[in-house]
Amino acid sequence: MQTVGLIWAQGRNRELGANGRMPWHIPEDLSHFARTTAACPVVMGRHTWESLPAKNRPLPGRTNIVLSRKNGWSVPGAQIASSLLDGIELASRTASKTGSSAALWIIGGARVYQEALDAGLADIVCLTEIDAAFPEADAFAPDFRSDGAWTRANETPWLTSETGLRYRFLTYRRA
Repeated sequence: MQTVGLIWAQGRNRELGANGRMPWHIPEDLSHFARTTAACPVVMGRHTWESLPAKNRPLPGRTNIVLSRKNGWSVPGAQIASSLLDGIELASRTASKTGSSAALWIIGGARVYQEALDAGLADIVCLTEIDAAFPEADAFAPDFRSDGAWTRANETPWLTSETGLRYRFLTYRRA
């Protein structure tokens, strides 16, 4: 089975989003996301898919798998799975057909991340931590670090974005 990774950016209080959007703009994080997930299958919830700018749907250079329980729902450029397990299986089958052994990435949203963590499906978490609070947030990342099942494998020093926000990249692996 392929490595299953979760990737997200969060504010100081685990903020993920506000009104279906990220409440910050950090171009360096978007570049990091693109490099990390390049050529890998990505699995996401329907709301995450809908939050992507239309010009970026589907995410280029990746097999896009969208989770939805809506019967008959389809979107151009993406495959649909009715559950997270089905999405991971579809991503694994797609990768094996292409000969890829790269990771598959779960890219959101909050409920999908939590489900993956609760089911023990994730092997790695790539997290961009932003040194700012976003009080308008209405979606929050899971508090996965408190259960002792994860060890920090890598971290960068704090960096400053061209937009002025401080951020750093952290990688955690299942202990």
